[in-house]
Amino acid sequence: MAKKEALKERLSAIVGNDRYADCARDLSPYATCLWPVADGKPVCVVRPSNRNQIQHIMLAANDLDMNVVPVSSTGPRVRGDSVPTGEGIVVDLSSMDKIIRVDGKNNVAMIEPGVHFAELKAAVERQDMKLFMPLLPRPTKSVLASYMEREPVTIPKYHWDMMDPVLSTEIVFGNGNAMRTGSACGPGSLEEQWKHGLAQKNNEGPAQTSYGRVVQGAQGTYGIVTWISLRLGMKPRLNNYYFAPDTSLERLIEFAYKVSRLKYADEFFILNAQALATMLGKDASEIKTLRARQAPWTAVYNVCGYRHFPEKRMLYQEKGIMEFAQLTGVKIDRAVIGASAAKIQDIVENPCEGTYWKERAQGGYREVFFLTTLDKAPGFVAKAREVAVKFKYPAEEIGIYLQPVLQGRICHCEFTFTHDTGSDKAVMNADRMFTEMSKVMLDAGAYYSRPYGPWADLAYAKCPEAVTLMKNFRDVVDPKGILNRGKLCFKEA
Repeated sequence: MAKKEALKERLSAIVGNDRYADCARDLSPYATCLWPVADGKPVCVVRPSNRNQIQHIMLAANDLDMNVVPVSSTGPRVRGDSVPTGEGIVVDLSSMDKIIRVDGKNNVAMIEPGVHFAELKAAVERQDMKLFMPLLPRPTKSVLASYMEREPVTIPKYHWDMMDPVLSTEIVFGNGNAMRTGSACGPGSLEEQWKHGLAQKNNEGPAQTSYGRVVQGAQGTYGIVTWISLRLGMKPRLNNYYFAPDTSLERLIEFAYKVSRLKYADEFFILNAQALATMLGKDASEIKTLRARQAPWTAVYNVCGYRHFPEKRMLYQEKGIMEFAQLTGVKIDRAVIGASAAKIQDIVENPCEGTYWKERAQGGYREVFFLTTLDKAPGFVAKAREVAVKFKYPAEEIGIYLQPVLQGRICHCEFTFTHDTGSDKAVMNADRMFTEMSKVMLDAGAYYSRPYGPWADLAYAKCPEAVTLMKNFRDVVDPKGILNRGKLCFKEA
């Protein structure tokens, strides 16, 4: 009790009484998530408004030996990375929601953790720029969290590095020390840098070390990121969306490789019938009807023309893509059942509206995703179907999303299967299927670059050298191990 009172006194003095909460009603949204992860025990939630307050929270947590869990999206919690393992202080960054800067001249923006995609997209487009987005993010999803967790964006041709579109960052480490990374590290303050025309566009630094890269994907186990600068694209003057429906995934993969090699299309991804129907449909009935009428696989792509000679740019790209389609036997169309080119553009280029798209079929869902190469995707599809048969789940109801990244050299491979949230038996079966599929995919060569929840043990068991390096780095920046204990390979909680 004395420790709890000391904690309340220290933290409320830092953020103010109105930004500190410890009642059950305020803590319950931070205790559970949608994935099969054990419930947490948040002791309190604090809502800092600036970096200085975050640093003092870290120092207090070190003094009191308390677990600290950063969150920035406004819920629901999904994959367990922002749910405490055991007890913990939740540091909710959602009220730090400033769009610090949008620099149209240098194609860069700077944002705090609480900024969502819809508001940033609007601000960016006012500067005649385009935001690189993941596919249909939740409206409550933090842009910073999405990018720092390396969620794939839908435009592979401008995805040069796994850190993209993140550039410079500001990090408060577990020991309370703050660091600006990349070209933001100095000299001078940010304001002084802006005055001299600098735009925080590089991710390397201080010196030749990319600390932002180390923190990215670490699920808040090294530090709390208070802002990022991010790369933007030019807003197209003209664009056309196209569909390539087909019965053969292998044919579409050959087509995708040809298109990505010459960087013709902007948005480019492949969906199976279930995933496309789920994206287009409003409820279970409509999804089932649409799935039955779609081709087994559909590639969706967008051809853009920018400021200079947009018509000519689009003409040669469309002509080149059509030639690739003819070479591979792929048919191109401007519409599919349930969606025109205009409709798919509106869906793809905006956050999800209404019910989150993966919840439309039955309410609940499980997802297994990892990195591989596009040519290996058919093998993983076959494995997913084998698991579905084992658990008596209709294989045709698994939603499959293939997103080329790194200019097509790598592929984000995602399998989603749904369940009735009102049935304990269905939830249990989905959890068992999730566990089985995760192991099967790993054994088949899946790379869990974002090892949430139970994936951490699977991934790190195969890479003990990485565990040693990660723990050594944590000993430097968070010697007491206060940040997000129990996540990744940090199992001391």
